[in-house]
Parts: sequence; structure tokens; C-alpha cells
Amino acid sequence: MEFKLGEFVRFVDERMEGYVTRIISNDMIGVTGEDDFEIPVLTTKVTRVHGHKYADAAQQFEAEAPVSSETFEKKGIFLAVVPDPNKASVVHFHLVNDTSFQLLVTLVTDKAGTSKGEFAGSIQAHSAVEIYSTNLSDMSIWPEFIIRGLYFSKSGVEIPEAIQYTEKFRARDFAGAKKKVARLNKEAWVFRIDEDELVIDAEKLKESFFKPVAEKKVVEKPSAEIDLHIEKLRDDYQFLSNTEILKIQMDHYKKALDAAIVHKLPSITFIHGIGNGTLKQEIHKTLGRNNQVKTFLDARKEKFGYGATEVILK
Repeated sequence: MEFKLGEFVRFVDERMEGYVTRIISNDMIGVTGEDDFEIPVLTTKVTRVHGHKYADAAQQFEAEAPVSSETFEKKGIFLAVVPDPNKASVVHFHLVNDTSFQLLVTLVTDKAGTSKGEFAGSIQAHSAVEIYSTNLSDMSIWPEFIIRGLYFSKSGVEIPEAIQYTEKFRARDFAGAKKKVARLNKEAWVFRIDEDELVIDAEKLKESFFKPVAEKKVVEKPSAEIDLHIEKLRDDYQFLSNTEILKIQMDHYKKALDAAIVHKLPSITFIHGIGNGTLKQEIHKTLGRNNQVKTFLDARKEKFGYGATEVILK
């Protein structure tokens, strides 16, 4: 019998039950009970518990009715990683389609050059489907994820080019706060799949800063360290909402990064603090798409702990 992560099972020969938290092999699984200890057990020694039947991708797909929209939405495809409500060590990957297109999608994982098909199916407009489950504690040995998708619509709109999203997840990708995903009505770590790659032309950026003398606009060389704590940027921060604070911090960060690129600095450090990790996560997202950034890393842990990021520029 084939089991999946998150299923509730009962031992055949013992008075024990729990959730499947690891797939060890075709014949062996790991089951975690109320004591939070994981027990390896043969699949022949457990059985599913009635009333806890696993809802597979096809069942979820049928349960999700397409939502009509007067405006044709062309953007909005996300990967939502949701912690299992029963065992937080297990996470479920959902593909969320907020567009008005139907999607034909495949998920393939690649580990040490060995590829494995994990999901293939159709996802209706304005719906979501679970495509993969795994153990969060095993992140260091997670495979690379490759998602490919084709758009489809009978509405007479221009069909976008196919999607190919490749990601090797790391711990820092899950450092930020989770967000509420309305389509799932759950908290999740969210990753945008159909976001256009940010391409920065350093020469054009430089031209935009250095205007003719008559305009008297000159970009200043930024400091080597930029403190993004809101109290350093605004005196009235007590009266600002969290959304307003994040926007101010991100605007200041982007302006400083652009200035560092124009002045060809070898590196620049952004002090964002630890907090709930939202600012750090947003900064890392933009850095990962910036073709003028060589790499970025935690800056001088002995001075900043994990509250600063050093950006190495090309």
C-alpha cells in the first residue's frame, strides 16, 4: 500500500497511531505520534484510519470550482508552502493559479542528476492544487524543483510563453514570516513563479542619475553600511503602519543599492535587523533577481548577528 506524507495511520499489531512524516523507501515509512518521536515501520504494519483519508491532487482539483472574473487576469502564479496542521515538520507545496488561464503543469525533482516526475495535471483558473509534500527538517537534502507550465484559454487573449521555474530551496527562503493565502485560506511561505526577471542596465541607470548640469541632480555615493531601521529613517515612525514602514525601508534600500551600482562599489551592507524576517526576505528576493549582484550573505555575524546582509556587486 502506498502512503503519502501527512496521512493518519494506525499500527496493525500495536495500539499506536500517528501521522506519516517521512517516506524512507517503498516499503518503509516514518510515523510520528503524540510524543513527537518518529518510528520507522514497514508499510505492511500500518493501515489508514477511517475518516482521515488523504485528499490527493486529483480530488482537490475536482473540489475547486473555477471562479469567474470580469477582468481577465494574466499574472498571478505562486508556489505556496504550507505547514501540515498536525505535524509542523511536514510541508505541502501548493501551486496557486490566480490567473484567468487554465494551466497544464508538471513538477519534476532532480537530485544528483536523477530526475523524478512528481506531478502532472491541469489547474483551472482561480484555483489551487497540492503538488508535493516533504519533510522540512530534511531541507538540506531536498532535490531541485523544476516546474513547467503551459497557458491555455479559449477567450481570444494572447497566450504567454511557457513557464519554467527552477529552484533549489535553502533555509533562508523560509526565514521570513508566512502570509495568508486567500485561495487556500491558510498561512504559507509564498514564492512567485510568473514574475518577470528584473534586469538592470547599469549604463542606463547611471544616465538616469547623472542629469545635465542645469538640472542639478547628482546621485551621492552611499555609505558602506546602510541602516534600514525605521527610527533611523523617519521621526514619525510611531504613527506609521507596518505596510508603510516596509515601503519606506524598501525604497531607501533600492535607492542606496542603485547608487552603489552607479558608483561601482565592490560591496554594500544593509542593516535590516532580525524582527519577523519580512524586510530581510523582501531584500533577498530582489537581490536574487538583480543581474548586477554577484552574491549576498550574512554580514559580519560577530557585529550584526543575523541582522545584516552584505551585497557583493559585479
